[in-house]
Amino acid sequence: MRRQKRTNSERAFSRGYMAGTAGRSRSLCPHVAGEARQVWLTGWREGREDHWNGFNTLAQVQKLQNY
Repeated sequence: MRRQKRTNSERAFSRGYMAGTAGRSRSLCPHVAGEARQVWLTGWREGREDHWNGFNTLAQVQKLQNY
């Protein structure tokens, strides 16, 4: 069975989330404007929050799979 390709918003969220958990600045967002930027920033915020709350790597991977 083939895997379904992820949408742009799913990719933007997951990349923002990974940047947030890695402690990177939100100014590194690759999107200039539009919906993709908002989704990336949402992922970044959730990633920072999870990092501050002490989520381990396994919990972070599980969260990304559920998104």
